[in-house]
Amino acid sequence: MPPPRTRGTALRHRLAELRGPDVPAKALDARALAALAANPGCARRAILDGAGVNKAVLADALGSPSAFGQSQFALTRGNAFEAKVKADGGAELLRLVHEKLDRSAEPPAGARVPDLTATGPQGRTARTALELREAVAHPGAWTLLDHPMLALDVAGSPAYLEPDAVVVHPDGSWTVVEIKSFPLLDGSADPAKVGAAARQAAVYVLALEEVAARLEPAPRVRHRILLVCPRDFSNLPAASAVDVRKQRAVTARQLARLTRIEEIADALPEGTCFSPDLPAEELTAAVESVPATYAPECLSACELAFHCRSGSRASGAVTALGRPVRAELGGLTTVEDVLAAARGEAGDPDDPAVAALRRAAALRAEALEAACR
Repeated sequence: MPPPRTRGTALRHRLAELRGPDVPAKALDARALAALAANPGCARRAILDGAGVNKAVLADALGSPSAFGQSQFALTRGNAFEAKVKADGGAELLRLVHEKLDRSAEPPAGARVPDLTATGPQGRTARTALELREAVAHPGAWTLLDHPMLALDVAGSPAYLEPDAVVVHPDGSWTVVEIKSFPLLDGSADPAKVGAAARQAAVYVLALEEVAARLEPAPRVRHRILLVCPRDFSNLPAASAVDVRKQRAVTARQLARLTRIEEIADALPEGTCFSPDLPAEELTAAVESVPATYAPECLSACELAFHCRSGSRASGAVTALGRPVRAELGGLTTVEDVLAAARGEAGDPDDPAVAALRRAAALRAEALEAACR
């Protein structure tokens, strides 16, 4: 058996071949990782993300352009707001952390803001771990890590993650900070956007826990993160403490269920490549060689959602109707199977799903008959 280093090198070469010659890898960020964890059964997304394929470019090449992603205006506005929050050595940001999460500590003054510059993601990850260790070794002071780099193992492949900030409290505990451009109106925000931010922050918490586990004693990674947003319709920062224990547990469980990337890669036909420069037919065949698990939720989380939805509809898969519907239908996996069971042409009458469908079909027939009288 080859040593782990050799296996890792072989996997990197294999993923580079899948991406295509001279195609740069797209980094797997926390937003994508949270979406991947929400759909762990999708081998297609797992291998494309693992290989660093730019799914937006791939979707364009397949003829199914994606409407997923942030506008340039939203990105510019978000970057400007983040710069405002972190101005003056992060004084306002640290004040919000103290106010919302750690009132018992001394108010932050003259906090450490170490330089995390290093070469490449591996170098930045090592520098972040070093500065976290230094902060814990000198308790009693506040430390702000601006855009640290963390690593998390995802299906056997490292993903490098960059939270907006991590704060080390005077007691040595660590807090993840998420800075978003959507507003807090009267102290509350859009629940869907807060939920997405919480899932993203949960990924950072998991990665921080891996760093903490390598220290002795292990520092406490707080499960209440700080969400910083504009107050009402102004550009003034406001903050809310968000408990991400539930999201962290779900994400950890789902990531553990992911099929290892090398297993998916080994099952692909020889010569498979996802380069957008390939002819349309060849590229489509390569993408279709990897099974996908489509659900309507993918439309807000994956650039390939339109392509996968077309395939799901063409095959009549009930997952196109949503996961709750799929769960209710048990072993009936296609629309054709469902209709046949409802008509009494197929299916076990003792199956609760089949019985419910036949009862629904009978009630519909009675209603239509009564309407025609």
